Amino acid sequence: MATSRTSSATSDQLLVVIDPVARRTDGESVRIAKDVLSAGAAGTKVCLPEGPEEFLRALVRRGSRRPVVIGDDRALVRAVGLLHRRRELAGCALSLVPVGAALSLARSLGVPTGTVAAARAAVDGTERRMDLLVDDSDGVVLGTLRIPPVGGVTPLRAVAADGAGHPWLRTYRSLVRTLVPARPSGVVSVPEAGPARLRVEVDGEMLVDLGQPVEGVSVVPGVAGTARVEVRPASVGAEATPLWAEGRTVTVSGAHFRYRADALVSGPVRTRTWVVREAAWGLVLPAG
Repeated sequence: MATSRTSSATSDQLLVVIDPVARRTDGESVRIAKDVLSAGAAGTKVCLPEGPEEFLRALVRRGSRRPVVIGDDRALVRAVGLLHRRRELAGCALSLVPVGAALSLARSLGVPTGTVAAARAAVDGTERRMDLLVDDSDGVVLGTLRIPPVGGVTPLRAVAADGAGHPWLRTYRSLVRTLVPARPSGVVSVPEAGPARLRVEVDGEMLVDLGQPVEGVSVVPGVAGTARVEVRPASVGAEATPLWAEGRTVTVSGAHFRYRADALVSGPVRTRTWVVREAAWGLVLPAG
């Protein structure tokens, strides 16, 4: 979401929280990041959680330290979501050292994807306040929202079920229940492809109704305090012209649908409302 610069973060003590997935997938990058952070900030504390619950507990117990997350997009969203639900985002600037496969969100936010550059930015960068898209189940979106989900993203429920070989993923099951809206009872299946019939409203004004099948809906950052909504109507023959609107509140309803928020897929749901909260969270990025 839209950003605005605030203050320097160079004088803070750091709490480095290393996502367990990052340690397992790229231990060398994690080691380099830890060394750069420890050398650049006196009194840096490093936390090596064994699973997502310990990861979240470390953030809760950070005290006055500024948290630095070493991990991928999912780890960043997890951290922001926790601080949002605890209503602690206003007084906490986060840093990210991207390690892992899912890094498109980090790039879009302006985080360096090189390990050394990202670690140095975490030490001596500048905090920038960013808008946050919050839904009516208290979920958060840092970047882009898409309906239906784009392929190549793992649904949270599938990640949670893959615990047979990885103990931390088994622990993730209980966490998923608190982060993802429950599947509505009685729903057997949900179409994953083809046009959908959805009602899309922006600031209370209808952009498209159930009578018009749509190929997809996307919500991206607009000017500060707003989101830009694009609806792509289904067409026969000539391509239909996309519909656009910009506002602070977006409501989508209709048949059960899934949606991709950043790196995670949620749903199915019948209706969901997202509201832009201006300058709600802070991310430390390279100065200049």
